[in-house]
Amino acid sequence: QVQLVESGGGLVQAGGSLRLSCAASGNIFGINDMDWYRQAPGKQREFVAQITRFAGTNYADSVKGRFTISRDNTKNTVYLQMNSLKPEDTAVYYCHADIRRLDEYSIRPYWGQGTQVTVSS
Repeated sequence: QVQLVESGGGLVQAGGSLRLSCAASGNIFGINDMDWYRQAPGKQREFVAQITRFAGTNYADSVKGRFTISRDNTKNTVYLQMNSLKPEDTAVYYCHADIRRLDEYSIRPYWGQGTQVTVSS
């Protein structure tokens, strides 16, 4: 079994900051890319940020310069530091990771359960 568990969501005023965490656990052999996505009410899930196994990063244009993704490979954890938050950042934030299990050769995508971020104006 592999699980991704997010934490750190909450309610914040516009201009404030939050730090999301996502920890992967279980019978993990290795983790490739780790990503954050978000889904606002009535909208499709959208890409936010990605970090590769060797710390290469990519960001959606809407969050560049405000959000920073990082990871700790010793803890199988990915973080999303969100600064200068705007009301339009309000969404459920989901963690995603491509993981190879100890008992498998293939790499599979896994998703967390999501954490709510609400930014008030």
